[in-house]
Amino acid sequence: MQTSRAYRIALISPAFLQRARQIERDDQDQIIERMIAIGGEPCRDTLRRAVAGEELILASYSPFTIAGPYKEFGPVFISANQNDLPIDALNLSDLVAQNYLGAQFVLRAYSAQERIVDARLTSPDQCEADLQALVGLDEVQFVLVRFAAYGCYACRIERGY
Repeated sequence: MQTSRAYRIALISPAFLQRARQIERDDQDQIIERMIAIGGEPCRDTLRRAVAGEELILASYSPFTIAGPYKEFGPVFISANQNDLPIDALNLSDLVAQNYLGAQFVLRAYSAQERIVDARLTSPDQCEADLQALVGLDEVQFVLVRFAAYGCYACRIERGY
């Protein structure tokens, strides 16, 4: 995990990455899909956009750990090469600067029971202030960042302690 003062960017589950790359199964026990990037696909394991021609895995992932109505699964791209290292993103602004998130994205704040507490549609200029407001709420344990157009999972941010 990368550390910042009020929060830390949590990387995608290592168990998921191992299962997808080695056993070729996703979080729903489905067979993963291997593909060649056209370029620009958001790689959730490295928190960067794919380069045309690199090998990717498309698989269903859940950033949740508790069964319940909010637990959801969605498609994610990850690098097929387990030697790829995550981008050195210390904060949300780093992900914006690296063109990972786009012009608008969503911040959804969740409690320890994995229930939605609050959410914000945000922009690169406003994202740090919005995130600080969300992680400043006592009941918020983590925030999921989602791409605005498709609603897909981008990354998980956990409160710093």
